[in-house]
Amino acid sequence: MTGQTFDLGPQALIVARLADAVTDDRLDGATPCPDYAVRNILGHLAGLSVAFRDAARKDLGATTDTSPDSALPDIGLGWRETLPKALDELADAWRDPAAWTGMTRAGGVPLPGAVAAAVAADELVVHGWDLARATGQEYAPDAAALQASYGFLGAVAEDPTRGGGIFGPAVPVPDDAPLFDRVIGLSGRDPGWKP
Repeated sequence: MTGQTFDLGPQALIVARLADAVTDDRLDGATPCPDYAVRNILGHLAGLSVAFRDAARKDLGATTDTSPDSALPDIGLGWRETLPKALDELADAWRDPAAWTGMTRAGGVPLPGAVAAAVAADELVVHGWDLARATGQEYAPDAAALQASYGFLGAVAEDPTRGGGIFGPAVPVPDDAPLFDRVIGLSGRDPGWKP
């Protein structure tokens, strides 16, 4: 990871648009995450948006201390309004330079601010792909978020103890594959997955 700051806003907006296009008949559809239906991906996106918003604000507590695998996430009532709002708040919180400094916490894991931002970017990039693939939507992630995701996943791949078991084994992808395919492979997903 470069340590440079970047704007999570463009990627958050892409994810919000993907979510907005999900029709109710797709909510129970399969996703690249074997244990998650579309509704669970949306619920996870909502939860991580709040957690990483609070991590940026250094507002540590239940939202930043809960492990993402403590319960199967699901969408709540009004998710079509609350998810885009949470994504917007997440992006806005990381626009504060103080978010990138010092230590914070997400998923109960202490992290330097800049690392937490890269994790947030990775979550948005990879779960954006999950959502797009599961619902048949076109998807091109924001370049800055994609680069941050690649930096984070590359560091985890080089030091598996840092991943804490949150990723499946990397799926081999050719070295000359597009960066996006390499990111998806590093996240433990098959870039060719289809429902």
